[in-house]
Amino acid sequence: MSKRNSHAAKTAARERLRAERERQAKKAKLRRQIIVACSIVGVLAAAGGIGYALVQANKPSGWDKAAKAKVVAPANTSGKNGTTVTIGESKTDNVVHLYEDPRCPGCAAFEQNVGEAVNKGMKDGDYKLTFTVGTFLDDRLTGEGSKNALSALGAALNVSTDAFLDYKAALYSAEYHPEETEDEFAKDDYLLKVADTVDALKGNKEFQNAVKKGTYDAWALKMSDSFDKTKDVKSTPTIKINGKVIETPGTPAEWQKALKDAGVTK
Repeated sequence: MSKRNSHAAKTAARERLRAERERQAKKAKLRRQIIVACSIVGVLAAAGGIGYALVQANKPSGWDKAAKAKVVAPANTSGKNGTTVTIGESKTDNVVHLYEDPRCPGCAAFEQNVGEAVNKGMKDGDYKLTFTVGTFLDDRLTGEGSKNALSALGAALNVSTDAFLDYKAALYSAEYHPEETEDEFAKDDYLLKVADTVDALKGNKEFQNAVKKGTYDAWALKMSDSFDKTKDVKSTPTIKINGKVIETPGTPAEWQKALKDAGVTK
């Protein structure tokens, strides 16, 4: 190879190397620009997501609106805002008062083990049953299942007192009562599914519409307020017999003993 040709070859090689370096540099620059652009988009998206979440969190909820709405009290209630629920036609002055929360596992256990015996004593005329239902677990656990279930119980009470008792038993049943940390009762579809196991509520359009529309939401909040204002009730379930708090019985036999000790039965 002549010196001239060798020089030309080296020059061509250097030119190719320079061109390749420029091409790689441009490619690297473009890559950096893309990464920066994507990072900016990601930051903006995250900021937008946070902003959206904050806006959603600060939006008035249906329960905020219910707190300001006119109270529609269910049938079979009395007192201010219909927060007095008394069931039974006992001719005695004996009263059994139950304080419960729909999401409460202890209330579910009490209903499953003793609920039938409690209802039987009322039907036999030994005492009247009264109820005050709270929703404090929504605040402690977050969610709205207790409020939503209480509103649905109001819709059942509007149908009849038997529908109320049967629906309450179904909601507290081993089959349908969720873990307290699971907010299943916040779902109308779930409440209606449980209601379909109660003869008086199955296919009952008026009841179903009341649940879906939240007809008794404002009433549920007033009932919950009534629970919160009861000074000597610190937990659920709390049972009072003739105004005196008793230890929560775990069996029908313990319930009968509690009634006897309170002078309700002999």
